[in-house]
Amino acid sequence: MNKRKNINDPLYGFLTLPYEILFDLIEHPYFQRLRRIRQLGMSHLVFPGANHTRFHHALGALYLMGEAITNLRIKGVDIDEEEAEGACIAILLHDIGHGPFSHTLEQTIVHGVHHEDISLAMMQQMNTDFKGRLDLAISIFTDSYKKHFLHQLVSSQLDMDRLDYLRRDSFYSGVSEGVVSSDRIIKMLYVVNDELVVEEKGIYSIEKFIIARRLMYWQVYLHKTVVAAEELLLKILQRAKELASRGEELFATPAFHFFLYENPGKEAFIHSRELLDRFALLDDNDVMSAIKVWMSHEDKVLSQLCKNLIYRHLPKIQVQKTGFSKEEIQAQREIIMQKLGLSEKEARYFVYAGKLENKAYDSHTQGISLLMKNGEVVDIAEASDNYNLKALKGSVLKHFLCYYK
Repeated sequence: MNKRKNINDPLYGFLTLPYEILFDLIEHPYFQRLRRIRQLGMSHLVFPGANHTRFHHALGALYLMGEAITNLRIKGVDIDEEEAEGACIAILLHDIGHGPFSHTLEQTIVHGVHHEDISLAMMQQMNTDFKGRLDLAISIFTDSYKKHFLHQLVSSQLDMDRLDYLRRDSFYSGVSEGVVSSDRIIKMLYVVNDELVVEEKGIYSIEKFIIARRLMYWQVYLHKTVVAAEELLLKILQRAKELASRGEELFATPAFHFFLYENPGKEAFIHSRELLDRFALLDDNDVMSAIKVWMSHEDKVLSQLCKNLIYRHLPKIQVQKTGFSKEEIQAQREIIMQKLGLSEKEARYFVYAGKLENKAYDSHTQGISLLMKNGEVVDIAEASDNYNLKALKGSVLKHFLCYYK
């Protein structure tokens, strides 16, 4: 059987799988689940075209990894075939642990367990299925392999993950600010002292990449109406979890029911194949099916929240630089309490405040390094004459208030 398939991608054209094991990994039930996980959560309620999935993104990141490895080899960087395969596997599976609607699940149904922890647990279980073929990929993913730059290609401030999702999310949302020159950036990559660097002549492409990331956060990922929709979904799941904790029976598919009523921790995911298999059956469809049924639930809070989401009656949202006072928040709660006959505690599901943080570039953890013509390696923010880029090193914090009129 020919496993080096050609896959038609709207961004890059035909993608060819460079290693046969990649086909087998894509066929695995854990990976096929990504077809049913939206890449951008609830963003489709604002950008109708943003219905692409984690499956799309994983394949795109795999393609870019192949391009990066090819270009680094041309420049004389030592990457043998086993390492290339390992890096390709690591980037293909980097998002495999994402739950329904991405990050929303981490705050509610699987509380306190990061998707990267679940990704690693799934990779380790798949490694058992593939009789140790993923050993190197896992060590690259966890940054325990001797060649650190391979991990940087998978996870850093200039990795194949970010290069793909900026272009892909821009394409499907229709927001052109996210378009970056991934081809040029990849061709400018090099390795110095086991660190991924960018040749000096690529400085403007990197500047645009960082600025594009900042703009995409404000215009798509943290768009105020997207935030309102995702906060509404969050409140629905929090209410459902609260009712479940009281022992009230809620409609849910078997996989969703388990996570509503149980609270597995990180260790449980690491050591239980049964739990991972349950999680692999959980996707966007489970959550939305339950929400449609919950519209008729006798609990008026859950019922109303679900109707608001299904019919896209999203809360109003105000965003400002300073926080909202307790008096402002309470005034809005008094209105909804009177209108819907809610208690003070119930009103908190309809009126709430929070924070939005946008940090386009963080040079304090591990920045993006430029290789200057004189051989010196410097941080992009120090080398750039773009004063806006220096400002982007800081974190921008805004406050929001959601309420219903």
